Parts: sequence; C-alpha cells; structure tokens
Amino acid sequence: MDDLSNDAFLGGKLHLLQPKRGYRAGVDPVLLAASVPAIAGERVLDLGCGVGAAALCLAARVPGLNLTGVELQQDYAALARRNGGCAFEVVTADVIDLPADIRQRQFDHVLANPPYYDRGASRAATNLGRERAHGESVPLADWVKVAAKRLAPKGYAHFIHRAERLPEILGAMAGRLGSIEVLPLSARAGRAPERIIIRGRKNGRGAFKLHAPLVLHEGTAHEKDADSYVPRVRAVLRDGAALSFAP
Repeated sequence: MDDLSNDAFLGGKLHLLQPKRGYRAGVDPVLLAASVPAIAGERVLDLGCGVGAAALCLAARVPGLNLTGVELQQDYAALARRNGGCAFEVVTADVIDLPADIRQRQFDHVLANPPYYDRGASRAATNLGRERAHGESVPLADWVKVAAKRLAPKGYAHFIHRAERLPEILGAMAGRLGSIEVLPLSARAGRAPERIIIRGRKNGRGAFKLHAPLVLHEGTAHEKDADSYVPRVRAVLRDGAALSFAP
C-alpha cells in the first residue's frame, strides 16, 4: 500500500498513515476512544482496529496502556503497526477466529467500531478496503459476543454504531454485559441521532442509562465549510479530551 497520507488527529498530537483511497478514519473512532475511561496500566483490545485510530487516540490521552489490536486486512494491520510502533501489538485475524494467544487473555477494555452496513439491504462499496470496513460480513451480535468473552471481570466493552442498530446490540449484550449506558450522537440540535456510543460492563449490575444526545455541531443546518463543532466535541477532536457520557 504505497499511496498514503499522513493525517493529523487530536490537533496534531497524533499522526496516522492512511490510504488515500479506501477506508479512512473519521471522527467516529476518535469519539469512541474519548469515551473509554481507561487508566495507565490497563489492558485494551481494539477489535477491527483498521490503521489504529481508536486505540492510538486513546493512548495519546492515557499513556501507559497495554494495547492490542486485531485487524482482518493485512495492509491496514501493517499500517497500524507502523502508526503505533512497539507500543501497539497488532494481530492480523478475523474477530470471530482470534489466535489462541488472544483467546487466552483478558482485557480491562474492549472497543470496536464494527462495520455499519448490512449488505442485505445496501450496496457494496467498490473499493475493497472501504467495503471490508463498512460492509458487515460478521454479524453484529458476534462482535458483542467476542468482546464480552475477552473482558476481565468488571471490564468494559465500548461500541460505536448506527442508532438504528441499537436494539440488536442490546439484544446481544443481554446475559453477557450489564450496567449498560448509551450516548446518542446527533449531528445538530433537533435532529434524530444517527450514531450511538454504547458501553457495557462484565458482571455489571447497574441500571440501564440512556443519556441525553450529544449534539456535534452548532446551528440547525450546515451553512459553510468550516469547523462548526460544539465546544465539548471540539475539545475531544482538537485537544484529545475525554468524553463523559453525562453532560
């Protein structure tokens, strides 16, 4: 993979090599990483890590983590290794066929940005890298099952996905994860959420929490090509701040 760009994230605190054509990380993995309440020394597994955007954004905010990524596409896994260096262990594998070494470990946090689109109801992308990142080949429920299995007791699983898939995710979490919290993400005030970040805890017994939507952009409509993020979101994207589910 030779046609690459070197893109700045978190206001330049992190730079990632990405293919100019194919799947390119946007704001979703950055927001996902910001929502993970990790502390130094904890073990983190990023399922479907791509070029490492979510895991490395998290590491930029919380130094001293033990990071492992799993990525199906060899080219993207190679870029994740280059982006993360020796601090990021990246394994080329399918999330439903993890190597024995990974299956024997437990993690304090598992995060995932699974493919968003059920190709039984949508059109496949022509670029293979983009298609494998966006087109669902492994059922969403299996992503949840794998994440739950890899968690240590009291560990947290974190997902970002389309809001319409929330019932499916909740169904897969039932009996596996508790203390579930959902943060809806709305593009603008007055619009229905299009994305959700959802967190569940291994052996968690807390009540389900549906938080107020996080509005990403100021104003009610897109008026010009400029940064219109609200201050709370801008702090995450530009300064590497944490993202609390509560306002």
